[in-house]
This record gives sequence, structure tokens and C-alpha cells, in this order.
Amino acid sequence: MMIRVPNAAGSEMSAYMALPKAPKGAGVVVIQEIFGVTESMKKICDFLASRQFTAICPDLYWNVEPDANITESDVEKARGLRMKMDDAAVVRDIGAAVSFLRKHPACTGNVGVVGYCWGGMLSFLTAAGEAPDAAVSYYGVGIEKHLDKVPMLACPLLLHYGGQDAYAPAEAVAQVTGALKGKDAKIFEYPEAGHAFARPGGAHYHHRSADVADMRTLSFLVETLIGKRRA
Repeated sequence: MMIRVPNAAGSEMSAYMALPKAPKGAGVVVIQEIFGVTESMKKICDFLASRQFTAICPDLYWNVEPDANITESDVEKARGLRMKMDDAAVVRDIGAAVSFLRKHPACTGNVGVVGYCWGGMLSFLTAAGEAPDAAVSYYGVGIEKHLDKVPMLACPLLLHYGGQDAYAPAEAVAQVTGALKGKDAKIFEYPEAGHAFARPGGAHYHHRSADVADMRTLSFLVETLIGKRRA
């Protein structure tokens, strides 16, 4: 279902919400790709709800093109919108979504973030600036440009990369891996997979890699979010 949630500017943005069957679930903010709150992002929320998480995917384009839902083939439009965004402001909006979910009656109060592509990089930045309880990044593009944020990471981190990803190449993965040594971070690479390998229904979906990554994500979220009290 679509709901309205607060943003950092003091107004509201739309968000897709999926609820678990249980009265309450640990929360997950799903962070969109450059295409907006698409059917793929909604399917991810639905999947998480089926595993007893309370999930929302906020519309991060609310201030430039509200409710944008761009097809995978219209990459240039999606890139154009993404280039209009101030990542620091977007991270604050994600932080507002995390705060909203913490207080929601269907949430236990523990909240993590899971991001894809642009959202994968935003997940990393959110972990460094907005204090979620856990953060997952799928093929985060550009994390290597923000490694000055590593000392500010305040939660466990899980990163997935495709070995054939031209947007997050091996050199970038090596930089991120080196910078995260000694941190509470796990990094997995999937040699056969390219960019967007875990996008449900996407042209580059790689079933085996996506299944393994998603099971690792579920295990990570259970370990970091369920049954733990916030400090």
C-alpha cells in the first residue's frame, strides 16, 4: 500500500509499505534505484514482509518528480533525475524514514536499510550519518568516492557486488574492501553477476547470485535486527 511519511524538509513524501502477518516486525527501509519506487522495489518490500519484516520504500524524488516510476529502458531519464539530487539531503530524507518506521505500531523499533545501485551507495552514507541498526548495499555505485565516511559508520554493514559490474568495477570493490578492514562489515562478490543482478524481473537478473545474496541479506537482517534491544 502507498502511504505518506515525513521527509527531512518538514513536509511529506510517498512511500510503499508492506506489512508482515505478525503484529510487529523489525523495520527495513528499502532505498530505491535511480528508477524510483518501481514494481521491483515494491516486490522487495513484499518479500521482506513475507519474512516478517515491516518494510517501506520512500519516494526519494519527491521534490523533483514525485511518484516517478521509470522503466528500466529509460536510463537517460533516470540518470537525469538522479543528477538533480543532493545526496546529503537525500540521506537526511532516508533518516526521516528510519525515524518514522521506528515509531510505527507495526515496527519493533529496530530498523535497517537495504539499498540498490544509487540506493546501495545511499545505504552506506545512511550507515555513516543516520544511525540505522544495520545497512545492506547491493552493487552500490560510487561508495569508493565516500570512503572518508568510514570512521563514521555506526552499524553492521553488508555489501554485495557483481563480478561483471562495469559501474562498480573490481578496482572500486578493492578500494572499498581495503577501507573497511577492521570494521563490522562483510563484503561478498558474485563472479557471474553484473550490475542490477538482484533486481526482480530486471533484464540483468541473475537468479543464482540473487538467491544467494538475498539469503545472506535475510540472515544478516535477522542477526542484526531481530531480538535485539537498541542501546
